Amino acid sequence: MELRVLQYYLAVTREQSISGAAESLHLSQPTLSRQLKDMEEELGKQLFIRSNRRITLTEEGMILRKRAEEILDLVGKTEREIAASDDVIEGDVYIGAAETDIVRLFGKAAQELQTQYPNIHYHISSGNIEFVLEQLDKGLIDLGLIYGPVDPQKYESREIPLQDTWGVLMRTDSPLAQKQTITPEDLWDKPLILSRQADPEVKWLKKDIAKLNVVATYNLVYNASLLVDEGLGYALSFDKLIYTDGNCSLCFRPLSPKLESTATLVWKRYQVFSRAASRFLLKMQEIVQ
Repeated sequence: MELRVLQYYLAVTREQSISGAAESLHLSQPTLSRQLKDMEEELGKQLFIRSNRRITLTEEGMILRKRAEEILDLVGKTEREIAASDDVIEGDVYIGAAETDIVRLFGKAAQELQTQYPNIHYHISSGNIEFVLEQLDKGLIDLGLIYGPVDPQKYESREIPLQDTWGVLMRTDSPLAQKQTITPEDLWDKPLILSRQADPEVKWLKKDIAKLNVVATYNLVYNASLLVDEGLGYALSFDKLIYTDGNCSLCFRPLSPKLESTATLVWKRYQVFSRAASRFLLKMQEIVQ
């Protein structure tokens, strides 16, 4: 399968029509249709359901779209790294990270490098541990910041000497907002909004999750904060991620007994870094030393 054809395919999925994609690619419609038909025959799967107005992707077509995006992103990243001058440190650094105030360390490292290396650019994607490790394994990011165990056979790692404090995000007019700290018993009968990777907080709650009133789960805490603001429930999250000062309608209360988590910076064993990524990693290691 040629990269050119994958680009054609993504153009069709973007335009949702073969005629629109052909126009954007400056190809004739019959030529593009033939390329797509050949690709379907090569894969032995139907990728589109065609109608008069638009095309719809089959399940196999959606899988191919995701993989095509990843393949072309990786090709582009590789080309930029190889094309970089031997005499100049520049290029892109790709980072996957959990939502945490510790991301500030990335900003500190980047800022300290900025004067000397102004042409290094940084790209941060947010996600849980499964997302970050998947991106690392596929070569789509250079470094990851995760919470959870690290496989030393696959990854190098450096523990960050800072800890995130867990607490409850709630409306200021909630009954529990009058308390300075929140205990497990305070939440046993409350509607809860938990992160999808809810291991430490569920253990802290000291109750079978099936017996808790979990009304929603979240991947990004900002989305969880909107649910809280609408009165859906109480969200367990890290501190310092949602603004709760001043006249904000939300407040944050730490847990008691205290619950903290430690983040780990990870990268693939034997990874060959670009010069930009290598310099950034060195700076991060200096900062967390």
